[in-house]
Amino acid sequence: MRKLALDDDILLEIEKPARYIGGEVNAVMKNVEDIDVRFAMCFPDVYEIGMSHLGIQILYDMFNRREDVWCERVYSPWHDLDKVMREQQIPLFALESQDPIKDFDFLGITIQFEMCYTNILQILDLSQIPLHAKDRTLDDPFVIGGGPCTYNPEPIAEFFDLFYIGEGETAYDELLDAYKEWKGSGKSRREFLERAAQIEGLYVPLFYDAEYNEDGTLKSFTPNNEYAPATVKKQIVMDVTDAPYPMKPVVPFIKVTQDRVVLEIQRGCIRGCRFCQAGMLYRPVRERNVERLKQYAHDMLQNTGHEEISLSSLSSSDYSELKELVTYLIDEFKNKGINISLPSLRIDAFSLDVMSKVQDIRKSSLTFAPEAGSQRMRDVINKGLTEDVILNGAGEAFEGGWTKVKLYFMLGLPTETEEDMKEIAHLAEKVARRYYEIPKDQRHGKCQITASSSFFVPKPFTPFQWAPMCKAEEYMRRAHLVNDEFKEQLNRKSLKYNWHDAEVTVLEGIMARGDRKISKAIEEAYRLGCLFDSWTESFHNELWMQAFENTGVDIDFYNLRERGEDELFPWDFIDIGVTRKFLRREWNRAMEEKVTPNCRMQCSGCGAAKFGGGVCYEGKN
Repeated sequence: MRKLALDDDILLEIEKPARYIGGEVNAVMKNVEDIDVRFAMCFPDVYEIGMSHLGIQILYDMFNRREDVWCERVYSPWHDLDKVMREQQIPLFALESQDPIKDFDFLGITIQFEMCYTNILQILDLSQIPLHAKDRTLDDPFVIGGGPCTYNPEPIAEFFDLFYIGEGETAYDELLDAYKEWKGSGKSRREFLERAAQIEGLYVPLFYDAEYNEDGTLKSFTPNNEYAPATVKKQIVMDVTDAPYPMKPVVPFIKVTQDRVVLEIQRGCIRGCRFCQAGMLYRPVRERNVERLKQYAHDMLQNTGHEEISLSSLSSSDYSELKELVTYLIDEFKNKGINISLPSLRIDAFSLDVMSKVQDIRKSSLTFAPEAGSQRMRDVINKGLTEDVILNGAGEAFEGGWTKVKLYFMLGLPTETEEDMKEIAHLAEKVARRYYEIPKDQRHGKCQITASSSFFVPKPFTPFQWAPMCKAEEYMRRAHLVNDEFKEQLNRKSLKYNWHDAEVTVLEGIMARGDRKISKAIEEAYRLGCLFDSWTESFHNELWMQAFENTGVDIDFYNLRERGEDELFPWDFIDIGVTRKFLRREWNRAMEEKVTPNCRMQCSGCGAAKFGGGVCYEGKN
């Protein structure tokens, strides 16, 4: 019988105790005596968010297939339990065994979003692990980071022993084997890190020195250890069909953000939107075999009892076997009460036909992401979407019975003018007008067009990595300008407009392109009480501003200046395949408002072909 880390009094006192007790269906239990490596896999947010993340389910399954490894899970305790754990000195524990994280060999943290950085410090702090890698001893776990934010790990580099750059299915076995060898050898912590630094895709921050110019820009970034490579290469799985995939994902006890079977149909994206980091990081596109996906759907539904299947990819419509897969899923599962959800589809005749079969049209809304209101702006960002395509898609949807449409936009993009901003309202108005062109007797009441704006954040490894951002006040001015324009539209009663938090955007920008110097501000913000910064109710901008002031970190330096063409970036030591030369060429094409064709239409020579497969080699056998 497992003993829970929290006693009944605490569990009865806190919100959603099921977040902390483990024991779910398909959770893996092992005997500690029979294993060599204990790995705590952490998502630095609440259970409901972390349990919805496919990447962790894949690694959890993959690690636990090894008889010598036991991988367990840990999430960020919500404010109520955080307070109790500090008061009663209860160390943070893993869900499966309920053992303290500090007794593990590894603590692996997946870093999906910049606004979770203070939660990473919470995890270390509650686990009673020193915050700084340099202060850890042989008694502490090795702290390893992975996920999209590790493509610029510098702002949080000093809190991690290691970073794994790329897709987890390739080099972890080598790392775990190296650890087993080291564990009984009597060698130092540093010697293990030297061994790890020699594994492709692993980055050990302690083994690198950053030097700065007078103006604060990066002067050089060089290894200080003979075992550390000058360039760290991203890890990539070229054969995604035969890569490990969790047939028995852990089924949560409580409702989580995505309670469903997830089928990852492909990795990567052919589109090349210039603001999109994922589209560059996960090149080239690699598709999973459709027969294998059909089998996965059966096995996973049977092993979980879920009642929904979701297709996962950056752009599902570009999956070449989509028609066959979706038709199969509908025929096979629709009458068994299984819902099918199809995110990230382009709205065309096929998609609408499919959606009408799988959705309750009366309740559901369709989503378009034009990203910009004007055609000029869409060409700048390489969206490859014309107004005609948007309006035709909306028209077909309205004629098919839909009345609700969501439109997603971005404000603050490079070269944006006031005219471009106002076009957001005009495009929404044209979509509404298209609805009212349908004869009255064929309409289903009023239509509702909801437009949302997020604010642009330039990300590493995108053509816009050189771009300046705006101050929060300027983002808000732009949002109000668009809002005023909405109020002027003829069909304004059918239109709704909302926008994101500009203050969070500013912080996201600093973290996204920051260097090692900003880690002190992150640590100070945590010390001042910042936690769960991506949750509106927990976000305290004034504390963050205080932290920057206390540590002398200049926000404007990181956000407001356009970077020089040859400036050395903190992330330049990472090789993602896509070359800096290509990204700069795309920046120049953006300034010329030129569209670059997608990967299937024409190869643009981005550099990803060097991985020897995927879309780069389709039809060239």
